[in-house]
Amino acid sequence: MGLLESFHVLDFYIYGHDKFVSVFDLNRDPELVKKIGAATALEVRATGIPYAFAPCIAVCRDPRWGRCYESYSEDPSVVRMMTQIIPGLQGDLPSNFRKGVPYVAGQEKVVGCAKHYVGDGGTTKGINENNTEATRHKLLSIHMPAYYDSVIKGISTVMISYSSWNGIKMHANHQLITGFLKKTQRFRGFVISDWQGIDRITSPPHANYTYSILASVNAGIDMVMLPYNYTEFIDGLTMLVKNKFVPMSRIDDAVQRILRVKFTMGLFEHPLADYSMAKYLGCEEHRELAREAVRKSLVLLKNGGDQPLLPLAKKASKILVAGTHAHDLGNQCGGWTIQWQGQSGNNLTSGTTILSGVRNTVDPTTEVVFIENPESKYVKNNNFSYAIVVVGEPPYAETNGDSLNLTLPAPGPSIITNVCGSVKCVVVLVTGRPVVIEPYLAQIDALVAAWLPGTEGQGVADILFGDYGFTGKLPRTWFKSVDQLPMNVGDPHYDPLFPFGFGLTTQPISPK
Repeated sequence: MGLLESFHVLDFYIYGHDKFVSVFDLNRDPELVKKIGAATALEVRATGIPYAFAPCIAVCRDPRWGRCYESYSEDPSVVRMMTQIIPGLQGDLPSNFRKGVPYVAGQEKVVGCAKHYVGDGGTTKGINENNTEATRHKLLSIHMPAYYDSVIKGISTVMISYSSWNGIKMHANHQLITGFLKKTQRFRGFVISDWQGIDRITSPPHANYTYSILASVNAGIDMVMLPYNYTEFIDGLTMLVKNKFVPMSRIDDAVQRILRVKFTMGLFEHPLADYSMAKYLGCEEHRELAREAVRKSLVLLKNGGDQPLLPLAKKASKILVAGTHAHDLGNQCGGWTIQWQGQSGNNLTSGTTILSGVRNTVDPTTEVVFIENPESKYVKNNNFSYAIVVVGEPPYAETNGDSLNLTLPAPGPSIITNVCGSVKCVVVLVTGRPVVIEPYLAQIDALVAAWLPGTEGQGVADILFGDYGFTGKLPRTWFKSVDQLPMNVGDPHYDPLFPFGFGLTTQPISPK
């Protein structure tokens, strides 16, 4: 029973449950993030799942990494601040609660998971699952601090990173898992592998599975995420225990930790879904919260010269909306939405596109023309008052998002050139990270980083038209050229296009 209880297959991997968390992570409002955590917990519980693989507390030090949008910031102090999502997910710790012990407040809260331990955001050239070359001091001062906060706030589980630290696979790193996390930090929850994480200890994966089991379990991993052949793992581990390669004390430790979390979350008393919670799924209150998060996440990078373009006039004779991302919910949401890689288009989920938000906001007499990729001649000849261009990256997740050039995909650049070279324009970038924009900056009158605004595109329109003011600040450095990367605030060669913490502000026209 101990073996099966401790190391069993996690037979779900829920795409989208942590989406509320990761899409709106680019502001510095800990209380807002806590509210988002609470909303996420309710919606996850409503599906019958008591466990959320969030928060991701990676410190992305290179935007070439395909998971950079899952990271709150390049600055560990900002990431630490955002661990306030944990009491949102799990509940506020009672006073005098023992530090390091997992906590879940009740059936409207979920088990959280701090990930990916540790150094996942520091790999060379941002290559996913690769090697983080760093001194121990650098690892502990940049990538570790948010784990201190997570443990103190009662995080129930910690997920191990696919990556390596100075050539040692994290899934096999006894020093950092058992020695530092469990003993030095006194973490009392359980440690979980990533999806097929122990297979990837070897290269190629699964080349020596017996060794992978031995190395990962003895390193201190308590629960192993096995999407397919779990019996192979059970048979291998049983053999290793019987032959004393894995001590029973290690099995007892894992079982104790997993049962501690299960008892804390009330799993045995409440093993099934509570159908009464279905009312929380996509409820209006949560959508309004998401819309608020969008508004506070937007960063204004440029706003005209002598004469600001933003906020835009609601009343105009005719305006143009253009771009691949203007009317595309899938592009707004990015990866990890309904399915692993996400998907472009409007058939994946429900919500409001940026185009719909614009149409909802302008004066009824204003004509809104939408053409995804207009010719320059058309723009010049149609007497538009101004244009809104919405372009960006396609959805992606994990390694599929790794990019060594970080250029805007076609036809984004040509849309910017055709439109902004012909009429006053604001460009809204829908991306998971900073991208190459300097070559087009002179043509652009106003520039907005909208990141991945998710389903609530109305939040973008709220800001563009001045119902609310811009307040967002860059959580990561916006580079001039990829040749500068990696480049983070405080580096001696720091010469950004827009520095960390930059963001212009505007005042609302009619305060809400």
